Amino acid sequence: MADFDLTKNAKKVIEDIIYITIATCDSDGQPWNSPVYSAFDKEYQFYWASWKENQHSRNIRENKNVFVVIYDSTVPESTGFGVYMRGTAYQLGKRNMVEIIKALKLLYVRKEKKPKKPEEFLGILPRRIYKFVPEQIWVNSCGDIKGNFVDSRTDITSEILNSL
Repeated sequence: MADFDLTKNAKKVIEDIIYITIATCDSDGQPWNSPVYSAFDKEYQFYWASWKENQHSRNIRENKNVFVVIYDSTVPESTGFGVYMRGTAYQLGKRNMVEIIKALKLLYVRKEKKPKKPEEFLGILPRRIYKFVPEQIWVNSCGDIKGNFVDSRTDITSEILNSL
């Protein structure tokens, strides 16, 4: 498959799939995966709302290095397509009010609902807005080793991030 097709397919999966899976690690290196409802902006930065005491939220406070996967699991076996991203994630706070407003608009427009107020994600309230900034992006592609099908990865970072 041509690199353009891979990039086009990656953008389609990002647009169509509303859940991303976030892989984080705690301070002891113990892994944790969490699916979260998300939205993204035109720079392919992702946003979600989570309880600040969820394991992935605590892990992000300890270690901002995150891996995200977006995968269409609704298709038949051997026809799936995934987007894999390595980058940094962090919790947005009062200093990021403009970004919190932007994130809420993106999240709630995607749900076709009226956005909540940013104050509902600050102070003593339990949930926060999180942001993920990808630094490297891959997609799965097909390969063959001595007549055996292998699922390989193709780096499309520049094709995605330079297409902005």
